[in-house]
Amino acid sequence: MNQQSSKLVCHSFFVLCVALGLFGCTKEEAHVQKSPNILIAIADDASYLHMGEACSWIQTPAFDRVANQGLLFRNAFTPNAKCAPSRACLLTGRNSWQLEQAANMWAYFPETFTTYPEALKQNGYFVGFTGKPWGPGVAGKKDGKARELCGKRWNDLTLDAPTTHISATDYASNFIQFLENKPIDEPFCFWYGGYEPHRRYEYGSALKSGKKLSDIDTVPPFFPDNEVVRTDLLDYAYEIEYFDSHLAKMLDQLEQMGELENTIVIVTADNGMPFPHAKTDAFNFSNHIPLSIMWKNGIQSSGRKVDDYVSFIDIAPTLFDLAGIGDEEAVGVQAFAGKSLRPIFEQANRPQAFRNFVLIGKEKHGIGRAGDLGYPIRGIVKGNALYLHNYEPERWPVGPPQTGYSNVDGSPSKTEVLKARQSADGKHLWDMTFGKRPEEELYDLNKDPYCVNNVIDQAAYESLARQLKEEMEQALKQENDPRMFGKGDIFQNYEASNLTYKNAYHRIVVEKEALIPRWINASDIESDVVE
Repeated sequence: MNQQSSKLVCHSFFVLCVALGLFGCTKEEAHVQKSPNILIAIADDASYLHMGEACSWIQTPAFDRVANQGLLFRNAFTPNAKCAPSRACLLTGRNSWQLEQAANMWAYFPETFTTYPEALKQNGYFVGFTGKPWGPGVAGKKDGKARELCGKRWNDLTLDAPTTHISATDYASNFIQFLENKPIDEPFCFWYGGYEPHRRYEYGSALKSGKKLSDIDTVPPFFPDNEVVRTDLLDYAYEIEYFDSHLAKMLDQLEQMGELENTIVIVTADNGMPFPHAKTDAFNFSNHIPLSIMWKNGIQSSGRKVDDYVSFIDIAPTLFDLAGIGDEEAVGVQAFAGKSLRPIFEQANRPQAFRNFVLIGKEKHGIGRAGDLGYPIRGIVKGNALYLHNYEPERWPVGPPQTGYSNVDGSPSKTEVLKARQSADGKHLWDMTFGKRPEEELYDLNKDPYCVNNVIDQAAYESLARQLKEEMEQALKQENDPRMFGKGDIFQNYEASNLTYKNAYHRIVVEKEALIPRWINASDIESDVVE
C-alpha cells in the first residue's frame, strides 16, 4: 500500500469513528472542533462596485455565492491602493506606514514582519498559492532560507487563455492539485491571486464575447463617456468575470470534497480598477474594495450586508483568531494594527460599530519623478466623508507629464482623459487626475462617491475637515507613523529592489530610454506641460 492510499484509509477510518461516536462526541461537535480551512481569492485591480449583484454589467456569480451564503462588506478598504503595499497590509495585519520599506513598491520585504501564511504553516497548516502572491519586490530570506510569504507556489498547470493578455495559469486546476497533495490530517491555507483584471487587455475582447457598449449603465464621471472608454470598461469587466469563473470551480471542488462548510472563503481585490482616478491614488475608487466572506460553520445569519468600516489589516488577526492561534503560538509575529472580525461573524445586531473609521495613505509607489520621489498622502474615511492630506502638493501626483504620468497604467481610457485636456469642456477630467492638487481634499461620499468635487474650501464643511484631520493625525501618531513625527523621508530613502526603476526620471527624460510599454504610452507623454 502506498503512502497516499494509507492516508486515505486512515482518513476513512477517522470519519467512520466520528460518525459512530467512538471518540466521545457527535459528528457536529467534531466538525466544529476541526481547525477551519482558509481560501483567499484576491483579484488584481478591481473597485468595490464591480463585484456583486449591485453591478449590472459585470457578472460575478461566485462572488455572489460567497456573499449570499456569508457576508457582503460594503465598506471595506485597503490602506494603500497599490499591489505590493496593499498585499503587505493584508498579509501582516498592519498599515503600510507601519511596514518600513514594504510601504513602497519594488521593496525588499522586511525580515521584521511575519505573514499570516508563514505563521499558519508553523502552526500545522498546509500552505500554498497560485497566480500572483505578494509583489512586485524581493521577499528575501529569513534564518538563511528563502521566504514563502504566501506559501509554496502551485503554478505548473496551464491552459489556453481566452485572450492574449489573460494569464495562462490554470488557477483552479492548480488549487485542485494542491488539495490532492495536502496531508489528510492538516487544515489548508490557500491564496488564489488572479492576475486579472490587471492590465494589459486585448482591446475589444469583451465585444467579441457578446457584451455590448449599452450594457454599461453608468460611466464614472472622471472619464469621457465615449466608445473607447466603454470598450475599455467592458474588457475590464471580461477579466473580472474570468477571475470569478476560477473561483466558482474552486468552490465546487470544495463542496464535492465535503470541505466547503469548514472553509473560510474570503474574496476581494488588492486595490481599485487600473484606470485614472482609481488605482495608485487615494480616492474612493482607489482604496474602496470588494469583499465577501463565507464560513458556513462559523458565520451566523448568512446573507447579511455589513456596512461597518473594515480594513485589510483586519484579515490576518481574524484568521489567527479563528484558527485558534494565540500569542504564545504565534512566535515572531508582530503586533496587529487590525482586529478580528469574529464579532461581525457571530452577531447580526451589534450594539456598536466594528470601526468608526479607516485610515488610508501612500508613500513611494511608482516611477517618473526626478530622484524617484514619492507622493505621500494620508487620509481618513469616516461617516461617508473622505479627507486627504497631500504632503508634497508641489509635485505632480501621478508622475510628471514628460514621463506620461507613469504612476497610472497605460490604457485607452487614460489616453482619452489626456486628450480631453485639449477641449474646454474636458479639461476638468485631466485636472482631477493628472493636475497638481491642493494640500487638503475633502469629499462627501454620499453626494459624490466618484470624488470629483473637492469641498475642502466650502464653509459648510470647514468644521468636518478640521475634525477629520485631527482624528486622523491622532490615530496615526498612536500607530507610530514616521510622517507624523517629521521623519517621512525614511520612506523615500529605502532602496528599491529593481534596478529597472531606479532613477527612472533620469532614464526616461534625460537618457530617453523606454521602459515598460504597458505603463507608458508614447502618445501620453506631454512635453508641452511644464511645472
